[in-house]
Amino acid sequence: MNLDFQKSDGLITAVVQDHASGRVLMVGYMNQAAFDKTVETGFATFYSRSRRKLWLKGETSGHRLVVKEISTDCDGDALLLKVEALGPGVCHEGYASCFFRRLENGEWKVAEEQTYDPHAVYGGKA
Repeated sequence: MNLDFQKSDGLITAVVQDHASGRVLMVGYMNQAAFDKTVETGFATFYSRSRRKLWLKGETSGHRLVVKEISTDCDGDALLLKVEALGPGVCHEGYASCFFRRLENGEWKVAEEQTYDPHAVYGGKA
């Protein structure tokens, strides 16, 4: 079986989940090169759509993702990466997960505390 990188302009969606808790940490995109680098190194590597280049998660913050397991869906056009997160958070806004907002009564509310200060890690680039 081959992954279908052609369906979405060379990218496939990668859902990243904590291997121990099951919590979804983030969603990223991979092209063939990012997938190959992830398999080769054991660290999650994505394709940055905004920068148009490969992006090793944690290359700036040190908050890398150690891949424990990779699964694909039945169509081969999406991945599930079960990872161990190295560091206090995955989100560039300072949270453990990128999914830290909850819809409550029609408004998005921050539903948890920050786990680190993004300005201390990224400077003004967060």
